[in-house]
Amino acid sequence: METELAGQSVVVTGASGGIGAACARAFAAEGARVIVHYHRGEERARAVAAELGGAPTVQADLTDEADVERLFLEARAAVGSVDVCAAVAGVYPNEDVPVWELERSRFEQTLAQNLTATFLTAKWFLREVASTGRGALVLVGSTAGRFGEAGHADYAAAKAAIQGGLLLSLKNEAARLGPGVRVNAVAPGWTVSPMTRGMLGDEDVRRITRTMPLRKVATPEDVAAQVVVLASERLSGHVTGELVTVAGGMEGRILHDDQTGVQIDDGSADTRSSSWVGN
Repeated sequence: METELAGQSVVVTGASGGIGAACARAFAAEGARVIVHYHRGEERARAVAAELGGAPTVQADLTDEADVERLFLEARAAVGSVDVCAAVAGVYPNEDVPVWELERSRFEQTLAQNLTATFLTAKWFLREVASTGRGALVLVGSTAGRFGEAGHADYAAAKAAIQGGLLLSLKNEAARLGPGVRVNAVAPGWTVSPMTRGMLGDEDVRRITRTMPLRKVATPEDVAAQVVVLASERLSGHVTGELVTVAGGMEGRILHDDQTGVQIDDGSADTRSSSWVGN
């Protein structure tokens, strides 16, 4: 189906990473003009930009408000007004640490790299939208924000805030800028990306997918497809404030008993573990 994104200008944050790069490619495939943002992954970002025919790249630390302001100023200078923003950038701390051992410094850093970075991205994108009265913002949360994640309470808290209070407040505020200004979010589950590469063996996949009707780990393209759909006025013009979970139907319970091959559907099994990870 036609998305009508051709010719629109799209900022993709974190476009040097797996999901961000997939989003950049997906928007470009629809004919959009993509601005490739990166923080430290310059080489990967430039490779993505080259794939897209020389798309503009902009470096910015999204926890620094001056950098975020500059990101959108440079984007506007490169392509004119910015129509869409996919706020993909985020950081997942690899080490499992329970709350009673979690250093305040890591907690605050994780919130800054995920929640604060998303807030600042939304703030400066919506300032761009204020001058045009149209636009779409897609935030990226995580299943960790829906189900929690033992050992990563900091990450789960940040993602829950993004896809909960921030999303639901933004969708009301954004509509004041224009009747068609929309804000939605996706919540990826386990996704093969630079954040998880090397972490997922066959046994990990078997354990993780016991909570999913669709027994597979997502690809970045699975997530990017939903981001594009939510960004499209044609496909999602009357959708705002919604969270789309891209996790194979993941639930907070075990659905498959790998010992017997029987599908469990009574909801009685407790699945909480340290296996919940988002984008």
